[in-house]
Amino acid sequence: MTEPLRVLLADDDSLIRTAIDAILRPAEGIELIAQAADGRAAIDLTLRHRPDVALLDIQMPVLDGLAALREIRRLVPAVRIVVLTTFGQDDYVAQALASGAAGFLLKESAADELEYAIRAAAAGNAYLSPKITKQVLDRLPAARPAPSEDLAKVAMLSEREREVLILLAQGLSNAEIGRLLFVSEGTVKTHVYHVFAKLGCENRVQAAMFAQRAGLLETPPA
Repeated sequence: MTEPLRVLLADDDSLIRTAIDAILRPAEGIELIAQAADGRAAIDLTLRHRPDVALLDIQMPVLDGLAALREIRRLVPAVRIVVLTTFGQDDYVAQALASGAAGFLLKESAADELEYAIRAAAAGNAYLSPKITKQVLDRLPAARPAPSEDLAKVAMLSEREREVLILLAQGLSNAEIGRLLFVSEGTVKTHVYHVFAKLGCENRVQAAMFAQRAGLLETPPA
């Protein structure tokens, strides 16, 4: 029997913690093992429990989420971290991604989106909440022209792989991409694998940033 994904939650808002606990409690294959109300407690609990995934709020007392993220990445690099955010915090999220976060998620996200983000992070991928992906990418310091080697890698992609990369960079899940392109989710996963291999990316965040540098997000697909 496969062990459940062990998740730690850190948020100073007790209502948010209660809501996420209610979402994750019935989720198959996911177990919320610890909760913290500040960044220092999040670090201590991570060292004690060694979760697979940590959900970290950005604005917390004692030690904020960004500082906690950097410390957890230093002490327990195997833990995958998804940052919880709200609108108006794009600059903080950009810092989180640069510090090694596996993605970010809006606090008002639907239950299935939260579960997807956790599973994606645990699988070595990353999740960018669709509603603010483009806003965050626009704020990243990656607007410089892509080097020639990056453009050469993009040229290696098939037309369908380019379509998948653009949709992926907009924060769509494999299932959502499949529905838009009228292909199965399994086919999308294969395309994503090939995109990662050709671009030399390890996760969806890196691929999204690559797409931005290469100018693929300037005109949204129809």
